[in-house]
Amino acid sequence: MKKKLVSMLMALAVVATCTTGCGGSGGSDSGAAAESSTEVSSTEVSSTEVSSDGEDSAQENAPEEAAGAGKHIYVLTAPEDHGWTGSVAKFAKEKIEEVNGAGTYEAELITSATAAEQITNIEDIISRGESDIAVVIQPIDDTVQSAIQGLVDANIPYVAFDRIIDGVASSAVANVKGDNEGIGMGAAAYYVSLGMKPGDKVYVYQGDTSSVTTLRDQGFTKYLTGEAEFAGSKIDDSLKWSEADLASITYSGAMNWSRSDTKTSFESLMGDKSNAEIKWFYAEDDELAMGIFEALNGGGIDDATKEAFLANQPAISGCGGLEEFYAILRGESYADIAGSCCGLVSVTYSPSMIQTAIQDMVDYLDGKEVTQDHVIACENVTAENVSEYPSF
Repeated sequence: MKKKLVSMLMALAVVATCTTGCGGSGGSDSGAAAESSTEVSSTEVSSTEVSSDGEDSAQENAPEEAAGAGKHIYVLTAPEDHGWTGSVAKFAKEKIEEVNGAGTYEAELITSATAAEQITNIEDIISRGESDIAVVIQPIDDTVQSAIQGLVDANIPYVAFDRIIDGVASSAVANVKGDNEGIGMGAAAYYVSLGMKPGDKVYVYQGDTSSVTTLRDQGFTKYLTGEAEFAGSKIDDSLKWSEADLASITYSGAMNWSRSDTKTSFESLMGDKSNAEIKWFYAEDDELAMGIFEALNGGGIDDATKEAFLANQPAISGCGGLEEFYAILRGESYADIAGSCCGLVSVTYSPSMIQTAIQDMVDYLDGKEVTQDHVIACENVTAENVSEYPSF
């Protein structure tokens, strides 16, 4: 009985002490709250010890967190199927593997077959409300603008690749694209180096009716008139074309980036034997150049016309890095036709540029300076240097 009485008196003493000295305010949860508050308080004290010079020693000695640590990079492209656009996803995968291997950031690929699907994918990313994320996007078409504006409104940094949408371009970390005017300049410079003279007949196989084709057309003529340079050099004054000279250039109209459409068009062109005299063919894409080769290799052109055309030692250009055209440059296919040409060239506009776009985002997250208007210069790929360039 005495022991029980002593225990009760001790318990009352503890309660009295806590009531006057522990800061409790009563209530059923006050003890737990006080205990939690005490733990937080002691942690704060231990992490904010004041050094002798008055500085916060814990803050002074804490390791600096890497810029952008924990960032997740979403890379949005068209599906990996075929052609230039499909190959973007292939090169994106390679770069994503490299980024993930480095361990600082995580990256993943999201493909969309249509603009509507891409818009939905962007909206899904935004709706998750994740922090520390970034986006690299190859817009499928201009209707994606509103979804990209959604990224901007959500303060999600993004890099745009290839198709640059003017309405949101100023808000991008970087707008990474090839030099469409440079493609025309490269082809023109190469042809001038082969001996093309002012007023020579030129036939241009155009891609479509977009600004891409307009720029590729302009680059070709700007180099010839001396308004633009390629690889640091301008056309010699004695070889400049006048406006009257430019009238000798014929434009095909939209080939829809299709080799089959180009093949049909070239066969029709050669239906008039006088056109076999045209020496300079500026095709604005490797697919279009392949249409010319397939027409020359097929039976849709009269043999005599075909012989006359090849006897004139034509020049054929392309652009993009298509493996089939690079194989011709390497001498692995269409050797008879290629051997009759005075020159073949493919100006670079590789889908591998997506890797530069992803690297721009990594650099931005690392705190490095990134060029917003990032135009990748063109280079001429010929039989002499084709081994140095990746194809798709």
